[in-house]
Amino acid sequence: MTDHPENRLKDSASPYLRSAAQQPIDWHEWGDAAFARAKSEDKPILLDIGAVWCHWCHVIDRESYENVEIAKIINEHFVAVKVDRDERPDVDSRYQSAVSAISGQGGWPLTGFLLSDGKPFFGGTYFPPEDQMGRPGFRRVLLAVADSYRNKRAELERAANSLADAVSQAEVFTGARAEFDLGVVEAQIKSITQLFDIKNGGFGRAPKFPHSSAIDLILERHQQTKEKHLLAMAETTLEKMARGGVYDQLAGGFHRYSVDERWLVPHFEKMSYDNSELLKNYLHGWQLTQNPFLRETAEGIIGWVDEVLSDQDNGGFYASQDADYSLDDDGDHFTWTLDEVRAVLTPEEARVIELYYDVEAHGEMHHNAAKNVLWIASDAADIAKRLGLDETVVRLTIARARGKMLAARIPRPTPFIDKTMYVSWNAMFVSAYLDAARVFGSGKNGAGKDCRAFALKTLDRMLKEVWSETRGFGHRIGGPALEGSLDDQVFSVLALLDAYETTLDPCYFTAAQKTMDLTIARYGDAEGGGFFDRPSDAAPMGGLDVRRKPFQDSPTPGANSIAAIALIRMRAFTGDDRYHAFAQKALEAFAGIAPQYGLFAATYGLAATLFANHPVQVVITGHSDDPTAQALEAAAHRVFHLGKSVLRVTPETPQLHLAGALKETLPHLPAGKPLAVVCSGQTCLPPTSDPAQLIALLENGVAGAATS
Repeated sequence: MTDHPENRLKDSASPYLRSAAQQPIDWHEWGDAAFARAKSEDKPILLDIGAVWCHWCHVIDRESYENVEIAKIINEHFVAVKVDRDERPDVDSRYQSAVSAISGQGGWPLTGFLLSDGKPFFGGTYFPPEDQMGRPGFRRVLLAVADSYRNKRAELERAANSLADAVSQAEVFTGARAEFDLGVVEAQIKSITQLFDIKNGGFGRAPKFPHSSAIDLILERHQQTKEKHLLAMAETTLEKMARGGVYDQLAGGFHRYSVDERWLVPHFEKMSYDNSELLKNYLHGWQLTQNPFLRETAEGIIGWVDEVLSDQDNGGFYASQDADYSLDDDGDHFTWTLDEVRAVLTPEEARVIELYYDVEAHGEMHHNAAKNVLWIASDAADIAKRLGLDETVVRLTIARARGKMLAARIPRPTPFIDKTMYVSWNAMFVSAYLDAARVFGSGKNGAGKDCRAFALKTLDRMLKEVWSETRGFGHRIGGPALEGSLDDQVFSVLALLDAYETTLDPCYFTAAQKTMDLTIARYGDAEGGGFFDRPSDAAPMGGLDVRRKPFQDSPTPGANSIAAIALIRMRAFTGDDRYHAFAQKALEAFAGIAPQYGLFAATYGLAATLFANHPVQVVITGHSDDPTAQALEAAAHRVFHLGKSVLRVTPETPQLHLAGALKETLPHLPAGKPLAVVCSGQTCLPPTSDPAQLIALLENGVAGAATS
C-alpha cells in the first residue's frame, strides 16, 4: 500500500470501495459526478467492477491500482470509476453483458473502457501489470486505449453505439416470446441429466458450481414421477459436495465453487446466496431420503451462519466471507499441514483424522504443497476396520478431533466478513430458515425453533427499515439508501408469504400483496410480459441505460422466474386472476428460449412446474396443544413439494387469506377437531385425521387433485 492521501472512496458505504481509499488513483463512485467530469475533461472512463470477496480483484488492486506509475497514467488519461458489484448489481449486469460480447468472457474484476457518456467500447477482466502468459499488460492496454480515444474517436463511437444496441436487444430477449409449454421442463431435465457427473456428482466439468435450482428441479420432478434415477442424481450430488472441500468440514457452510471435478479444492469465499439456496437443497433432500448426512449438512450451514454470517442481536444476514486474509494467502485459514494437525491432536486422534480427511505430507494446494484441504476420504466404518477399532470409538474420536481443530483454527488470521446486508439475499435466507423451521419442527423443543425466531426478526427489521408503501423494498439494510431491484422485491414477496404461512399473521400477507402489486406496477412489462430489473421511474443510470429482464440463474435464481413463482403463490391465496395472467405472460416472455438455457434456467423450470400443477395447500385444524393435530402438522412438513403451504388453524386463528376450493371447504370443518385437508387448484381431497394417510395423500394424491 502506498502513502498516498485518502481518495474520495474513504467515505463509501461499501467495504470494497473503502478498501481502495488509500490507492493513488482519483477514484469516483458510480454517479453523475464521474460522467460530468469525463465530459468536461473529454476523457474516457476506466470502469473497475469487483467485490470484497473477489481474490483477483485484490490482486489487480495490489499489482496495478496501487502502482504509482500505472496510477499516474490512469489519472492523466481517464476518469476512474470503481463499482461494488454486490452494491450495484444493475451496473454490473449490464457491463458484464457488454464486456462478454467484446472479449468472450466476463467475471470479476471487470475492467471496462467507456466513452464519456458511459457506453463501453473495450474491456476485459483481469489484466496483469505487464505482458505475461499471453495476456497484454495493463500499462500497455491503458496507453493504447488513451491513444485510440485521442486519434480514433469516430471508430470507437461507432463500436460503442453498435455494442449498446446489441446489448439492449439481448437484455430484453426480443423474439423470445412463445406460448407456454410444460415440455420445457422435459427438455431441461434431459439436459441436466446429460450433464450429470455420475462419478463425482454435480453437472458438467471443472470448475463446478452447485446449481441449486437444478437440484430442486430434479427433486420436484422425482416427487411427481417417482423416477429413482432423478433422486439418485440429486442425492449423489448433495453427498459428494458435502464430503468435499467445497464444504467447510470444521465450521460448516459452503465455499463458492470447486476448481476441480471432485469438489475437493474450492475458491474459498463463502457467499450468503449460495448457502441459503444450498440449505434449501439439503432440507429438501432430507425430506425425500431421510439420509441423516443431508440433515447434518443442513444443520452445519445453519450453525456457521448463526456464528459468523448474521447479526444475532438485531436480525439480518451478512453478505459474504472473503476467501483470503491477505494477498499472499490462498485459503490458509481453512487448510492444514500434517504437522498442524498433529500439533493439536493426540497421536490416536491424528491417525483417525489423517485417514478421515486425507491429510498427508503433500496436500492439494498449489501455492503451498504441504497444505491439505479437508474432505471426507473414508467413512468411520472403513477406518474402524483398517485400524482394528470399534466404529463407535472412531465416530467419537472424529467428533472430538473436529472440535479441537476448529478451536485451533479460530485464533488464525480470519478472512474479512462483509457485514453489508442486502435485501434480496436476506429474503432468500429468511425463506431458507423458515423452511428449516418447518422441516425440523419449530415447537418448544423443535430443532427449527431458533431458525423461525431469527427469520421473523430479520423480516421485521426489513419491513421496518427498508420497506416503503410507494416503492417497496430498497436494496440494502442500513447505510445510505439504495434503490431496490427486481430481486429485492420478488425474493421478499416469497419471504413474506413464507412468514404468513408460518405465523398466519395478516401483516405479512398484506405486505406481500402490496409488494407484489408495486412490483407489477413499477417493474412489470404489461405489453411484452415479464419484469425489468429496475423500476420504470428509476433515476437514469448513465451510459448503458438499457432496459433489462433478468432471466438466467447466475449466480442467484433468475428474478423473472422467481417473480412468476411469487405470482402463482399469490394467486393461490387470493384467487385473483390478475396474478395468474401476469405469471403466464412472464413465463411466455421467455418460453421460446428457456429450453436452450437448460441448467442455467432451472428456476424457470420450477416456475413452469408450479404454474402447470398449482400450489398445494394443507390446512390443519385442532387446538394448539392437540397431539393429533401436532402429528398431522409434522407429517405435512415431512413431505417435500414445491410451493406447498401448511396452514395451522386453531379456534383462535383470525380469518385466513384463502381462495378457491379451500375457501369453500374450510368453514365446514370443525375448528376444534384435529383434521388435515389437502387442496390444489379447485379441488380438495377428503379430510383425514391419520398422519400416515396425510403423507400418502401428499406423496401420491395431489397430482390427481390438481388435474381433476
